[in-house]
Amino acid sequence: MPSTPDRPDDSDDPFAVAEAALAARETVPVDRPTEAMTVRPPTPDEAPAGEAAERQTVLVDDRVLADRETVRLPAQRRPAERVRRAPLPIAAAFATLWAAITSYLPVAAVIGLARTLEGQGGLAGAAHGGLAGWLLGHGVPIGTSTGPLGLAPLLLTVLIAARLARAGLHVTRAIGARRSGSVGDALLVAFAIGLGYSLLGSVAALVVDNRSLDVSAGGAAINFFLLGAAGALVGSLRGTDALRTMARRMPRVLRHGLRTGLVAAMFLLAGGAAVAGLSLAVGGGTAADMISAFRTGVAGQAGIVLVSLAYGVNGTVWAAAYLLGPGFALGTGSVIRLTEVTVGPLPTLPLLAALPNGPMGASGALLLAVPVLAGLAAGWLLTRRLARDQPPAAPGGKPGERVDPPWAQVIGGGILAGPAAGLVLGVLGKLSGGPLGDGRLATIGPDPWQLALVAAAVVGVAATLGAAAARVFAPTPKA
Repeated sequence: MPSTPDRPDDSDDPFAVAEAALAARETVPVDRPTEAMTVRPPTPDEAPAGEAAERQTVLVDDRVLADRETVRLPAQRRPAERVRRAPLPIAAAFATLWAAITSYLPVAAVIGLARTLEGQGGLAGAAHGGLAGWLLGHGVPIGTSTGPLGLAPLLLTVLIAARLARAGLHVTRAIGARRSGSVGDALLVAFAIGLGYSLLGSVAALVVDNRSLDVSAGGAAINFFLLGAAGALVGSLRGTDALRTMARRMPRVLRHGLRTGLVAAMFLLAGGAAVAGLSLAVGGGTAADMISAFRTGVAGQAGIVLVSLAYGVNGTVWAAAYLLGPGFALGTGSVIRLTEVTVGPLPTLPLLAALPNGPMGASGALLLAVPVLAGLAAGWLLTRRLARDQPPAAPGGKPGERVDPPWAQVIGGGILAGPAAGLVLGVLGKLSGGPLGDGRLATIGPDPWQLALVAAAVVGVAATLGAAAARVFAPTPKA
């Protein structure tokens, strides 16, 4: 055996010593038995490994990546956010208070401006006078030294009703009942707003009540509740879509009859407004003389004009009653209709310049045709709506045509339109009248019962004839 060599050059490097030791070893042959190995084809289980070995390498660059289709992976589902709903009492309180403020401020601003320009300024006086006018707009009678003042300016009433309808819509959204189709939610919202509004009315009546003005807090609470609930119900029915739910549940004849009656009433009011406006334009010189007769300066004359505008809606209802035949009264024992005009001394208001000077002759017959034309037009539209709602014609008929509406729906809808129009005009006639003291002007406005009965008869007959004429002569709409 060879001996281990000495360290080269007495080196202390361990690597050098190891290399010298390896160089000094002898190579010894080793005999190991060998066996022959046979090569066999790969089994099916081993085939994927062989196929994987034969796969080609593909170079992926930006161009190849750009040509690949983009796959959008579904986003992780997030938990639904919890919608915070306002409690009904709080939402109704805020909405009712805001509706009251926005309808009161214009009245207070007009009265305050007039008092300031006339040298009777003062914030307290303007607020008190505006509150009295605001109560009058709700139909609350105000007792004065000359008697009760109960003729409500309907233009202000319309503004109040619009603000209350907006409040009902906002409360419906706040409590999460929007488009729920729930009639109960709509009624609950209307009741909550009406209740809060009645409280505001009683407080306002207590504030206005003093030695010179007598206002009943109980009567104010009732009027405010009725108007508040009715106005809010319009908005809540719109917000919850409960009106559509009620319409779908209604019989078809009743639904179209009510709609036709409302359309006929609107046509009658539009005709009344047109006749009143034309009469006022013809008597424009008289109206100007009435305004100049007030020696109150520009502010006083502007106040008279604003008062006339506030009662313009009342004049529209009176003109509709005039066209229908019953007419209206402007004082005890007075009557103004197409065939008779009997009036006494009247207040100097520009609006009264539109009154006729006497009975109408041959032109009166033409004016009587206005309500009939309104009913005929409403009935014609009724048949057209019914025809559009009909299913398409049978396969054997002409393509695109629809079948004619049944006669029962046409006649039934026209007949039901009469009572619906009479109800609308009767209510408006009641709201448009009222006393102006205990003297001759204690009776102002049309008789609501006469107006309702005559309107129901005229509209019912005219709408039925118009609907039947459209059923016979009008072409059937295409699908």
